[in-house]
Amino acid sequence: MQTASPVQAYRAGLLHFHADPAFAADAHAWHEDGLLIVADGKVVAAGDHARLAPTLPPDAQVTDYRGKVITPGFIDAHVHYPQTDMIASPAPGLLPWLEQYTFPTERAFADPAHAAGVAEFFLDELLRCGTTTALVYATVHPQSVDAFFTASEARGLRMIAGKVLMDRHCPDFLCDTAEQGARETEELIRRWHKHGRSLYAITPRFAPTSTEAQMALAGELARAYPDTFLQTHVSENEDECRWVKQLYPEARSYLDVYDRYGMLRPRAVFGHCIWLDETDRARMAETRAAAAVCPTSNLFLGSGLFDFERADRAGMLMALATDVGAGTSFSMLQTMNEAYKVARLKGSYLPALRMFYLSTLGAARSLHLDDTIGSFAAGREADFIVLDPQATPLLARRTANTDSLEELLFALALLGDDRAIAATYSAGCRVHVRQG
Repeated sequence: MQTASPVQAYRAGLLHFHADPAFAADAHAWHEDGLLIVADGKVVAAGDHARLAPTLPPDAQVTDYRGKVITPGFIDAHVHYPQTDMIASPAPGLLPWLEQYTFPTERAFADPAHAAGVAEFFLDELLRCGTTTALVYATVHPQSVDAFFTASEARGLRMIAGKVLMDRHCPDFLCDTAEQGARETEELIRRWHKHGRSLYAITPRFAPTSTEAQMALAGELARAYPDTFLQTHVSENEDECRWVKQLYPEARSYLDVYDRYGMLRPRAVFGHCIWLDETDRARMAETRAAAAVCPTSNLFLGSGLFDFERADRAGMLMALATDVGAGTSFSMLQTMNEAYKVARLKGSYLPALRMFYLSTLGAARSLHLDDTIGSFAAGREADFIVLDPQATPLLARRTANTDSLEELLFALALLGDDRAIAATYSAGCRVHVRQG
């Protein structure tokens, strides 16, 4: 890890956002020859090099990344760190995939040493792909949460995670009781929430694996600790939706199950949101809960296509997410690639600027962390990445012939992957540098 000097400056093309490009013509700031100034792990200023360079103190450390693009670090709104070792596991659909691969893999996280090893590899992958913040599922084991936060805090990362809650329809070796799950969750909140840069997420896996008693206790925790996060899954797969209807016949919809237990609120993030109806979308917008859009996962499991146009009409908050291990890449660039295609198949269009927004400031807004991360506004935490438009021969050839920022970003999104990340910084410290 690079040692930070009192003031650091980074010269490159600079891109960040102050609004959603879908709704504002001047949503982004682009400085072709820009300077990002950082001190004490936070952004001091970002703008044109010619304007800001004279303001630097004599002892400032300047890193020259000309020819590259600096953006805020990517934010992954939904990912399962215990599923790292089962990525790319074949199955005919969500429910058999859970039974055959997910639950047996998660069993091993009762061993703290195993959990620690996977957490280290997982964080390596995130940083290699330019992801500096993620909303992370652990397993039912409290030690899986301890292992994750121990590893992320050692690297100085802004991470959100939580212990999974399950007390039915899962193997005995992963089954909590409602009371045990709530008690362990509260202990973990007190141990980790706002400890360093760690934040806690109350994490019922999904409605089918929680009894009414566990759902009620999760809702009570969400009300008792309103500044925590809440993460779960909703309306991912049609078979799953039918199952939820059988288990909760009194609920108007799958989303309504969570609403009845007080789980729709700011800082609540619902993975997938494919099979919502208009009432659901309006309720998401009203409560300022957010959708984590997981295109590689949804395509891999054949779950369906997220409707960006209807979500926008409703005013829903949304962010892109990898959803590893049903997702097939840790790279948010690859996730943008698939999100673009999903949008086209649903009859809408995602410009590259919008995809970068949904992976930076848009994600921060969905997490209600936009006053902390996601942009280069003064005072924000200095989590950022250095993108290399010449990372591969094909990318270099294509970007040499781009005529606009939109074309450049589109090429990075459609042709880029972890190789396009030249360096990753967290709180002003370099935590990854590409080898070779």
